Amino acid sequence: MKKIELEIVALSHSMSGTQSYAVVLGELNGLRKLPIVIGSFEAQAIAVALERMKPTRPLTHDLIKNFTTAFNIELIEVVINDLQEGVFYSTLVCMSDRQTAEIDSRTSDAIALAVRFGCPIYTYEHILDSASLVIEDSNVSNPAEQPTEPQTQNTIKNSNENLSRLNIEELQNMLNQVLEAEDYIKAAAIRDEINRRKR
Repeated sequence: MKKIELEIVALSHSMSGTQSYAVVLGELNGLRKLPIVIGSFEAQAIAVALERMKPTRPLTHDLIKNFTTAFNIELIEVVINDLQEGVFYSTLVCMSDRQTAEIDSRTSDAIALAVRFGCPIYTYEHILDSASLVIEDSNVSNPAEQPTEPQTQNTIKNSNENLSRLNIEELQNMLNQVLEAEDYIKAAAIRDEINRRKR
């Protein structure tokens, strides 16, 4: 299977007021974006590495990097290799003394390590087909400059909305609205609901 390289394009806090975050991965030279919901600890770990901040004491992912480096283990790549019931699965591909090992990992931890090692992140076409969102960069302007109807704002901010009550067309309209507002967490939930209906 051909691997598709991804890059981190955004780290987003939920606009719905929950403690959820999303790391948004985009395919290189493509329009598809893969939002992955992560916890606050993992979001902090990724942000610290992206901003090249140096904490006074090593965070858990820094400790792992220091440990592996001390024993000449290199993280070669991260592969997001499976998606089951909305949960992404990943593998760390490591090398030591010309031996390669694949280690199962939570995707959020794998991304935090990939940033620290500067290694590529990959996935497969079937995962992008089922979980990615297409964001047309040429049509996106600053959401703050766009007038938004009060009903639309309420729809976006209402995190308790029961998506199962909406039809596909309503879900697609809501998906477009939350993408304009850059609420990737809500977008991921709507995407998952649409995918459930297609099965």
